Order: sequence, then structure tokens, then C-alpha cells
Amino acid sequence: MVSAGVELTARLAVLCGPTAIGKTALSVDLAERLDAEIICADSRTVYRGMEIGTAKPTHDQRARVAHHLLDVADPAETFTLVEYQRRAREAVAAVRARGRLPLIVGGTGLYIRAVVDDLEIPEVPPDPDLRARLEAEAHARGGAHLHARLAALDPVAASRIHPRNLRRIIRALEVTTLASRPISSLQRVGTPIAAATMVGLTMARDALYRRIDARVDGQLEAGLVDEVRSLLARGIRMRAPAMQGLGYKEIAGWLSGVYNYKEAVRLLKRNTRRFAKRQYTWFRKDARITWVDIAPLDEQTLLERVHAMMSQQPRVAQYDEPRRG
Repeated sequence: MVSAGVELTARLAVLCGPTAIGKTALSVDLAERLDAEIICADSRTVYRGMEIGTAKPTHDQRARVAHHLLDVADPAETFTLVEYQRRAREAVAAVRARGRLPLIVGGTGLYIRAVVDDLEIPEVPPDPDLRARLEAEAHARGGAHLHARLAALDPVAASRIHPRNLRRIIRALEVTTLASRPISSLQRVGTPIAAATMVGLTMARDALYRRIDARVDGQLEAGLVDEVRSLLARGIRMRAPAMQGLGYKEIAGWLSGVYNYKEAVRLLKRNTRRFAKRQYTWFRKDARITWVDIAPLDEQTLLERVHAMMSQQPRVAQYDEPRRG
């Protein structure tokens, strides 16, 4: 049942927040309440064959509610932001055509912005040779060296990218080099495709970190090692973008003999906590997001509260560009 006051043709809803906060389970219940379909905003769940490490919705959850932008790329491919934006726009239009509400769910802030704010993204195709050289340079001299180079070429872009986010640093250098212009000068906000109701889930940082550690343990018990081993056996390169996702790069490092299993688990938990911190840094800059602390709420109360928020008219606020996201 669609709540009174929800104008499907002009709206979309967003549920965001850090990894392991519980977005997936809540989003399925919300979608049923709102007569919505879910458009996933995650840079890793787009890849097929990567189930455990990306914490994809279960088969039962997908059977309850239609999900879009899952399993749309092979792990050997480079799935770009431009491609995501194009497919997400198509999904939004299709969901609306069916008289339903598009519900964007995920933790990749740039994906969400690409849809909500209709970002104009530089269509510079990847250059495998240039990327390989930059990756080799990062391996030899460290990611901080590449970040410093980006800061010299495009200080605006460097201020938006965390020094440890090597994938985005390399992409920024790639675009800046190939386009002969700073990437920040090529990224503009277009005409928003809809008014967005944006809700973020949060909780105390220590509690979230405990959830992250527990989820990593659960993923390992569920067969994450075998999933990574299978991808490597298929010939998916360790430096492929898909394999740079949390869980895959750490386990692949152990399987290739870089460090032992105990160290792989330690790195995975640490890197996931750091990733959650970067997600908060990104999302906290967007004044349109209304935050809900999930800690004091049981599942039903949380559902009722977020459902009520998404049934209201969208908030209108200026987006404040994140720094070092």
C-alpha cells in the first residue's frame, strides 16, 4: 500500500549509510510498505559471482521485492560510473512506468549522487596501460605519492578523495591525463531527475565496528575464501576493479602468499572499519539526509519511523561537496 501524499511520478527515495548497518533487510520491508522497487547503489554488487563478500540481498529478499543493478557485470570487466548512471536512470524510469516508487539503497555515495543529482560525468574510457603504470607506481612508492601528484594537478579533486582510496585516485589521474583537463572541471551537477527523500542509518561507531567484525566472521564461515578462490581460478586478475572490493583483495593476498590467514582477517576487519568511516565522511556532508540512530530501536519501530519519513515531502537543501570522501 502506498502512503498518502507520496507522488510517485516526481519522487524517489534513498536509504543510505555505512556498511553493515542493516540497510538491506530494512529496505526490503520498506519497499513492500511503499510499493517500491529497489535500485542498488553499491560499486561491488554489480558484479556477478560475488555474493558473500558483497553481502548481496538473499534469494528470498530478491523474491519479495524487485532489485535492479545487481549482477549486471562480469568481474573481469571494468564497470564505470557512467555505465551505472545510465542503467540506474533506465531503472528509475521503468519503475515509475509501473506506478511504483524507485528506492535507491546502498553505501556508495558517488553512485547515489550520480542518480539523485544527475551528475555530468566525464566519459573518458579506461586506459588499461595507463592504469597498470599507475598501479605499479603506487606499489613501488605508495598511494600517498599518487595522491600528492593528483593534488598538484587537481587540488579540488584531491580534496574530495581520501589518500587511501587508490582506485579513485588512479581514475582521477587517468581522466585528468587523457582529457588534458582536471577531472573536477569535468564533473558538474545536471538537472535532478526527481525530488529525493533521503534517510541515513547510523549508530555509535564502536557498536558499528563490532557489527562489522561479526559480519566478517560470518562471511568467512559462509565460504568467502572459496568464493575468492573460485574467482581467481576463473582467471580474474587480482588487480581487476572487482577484486579490489573489501574481502576479495585481503583474501586474495593470503591465497597468493603475501601474508598469512590471520593477517588477512585482521586487514579485512580493519579496512572495513576504515571504509565505514569514509562513508560517514561522505554522507555527513549532504544536508538532505535525515539520520536515524538505529541503536535504541527494535526492527518494527525502525521500520515505522523510516516509513513515515519516506512518506513525507522531500527536504530541499544545498548539497555540500564532501572533502576527502
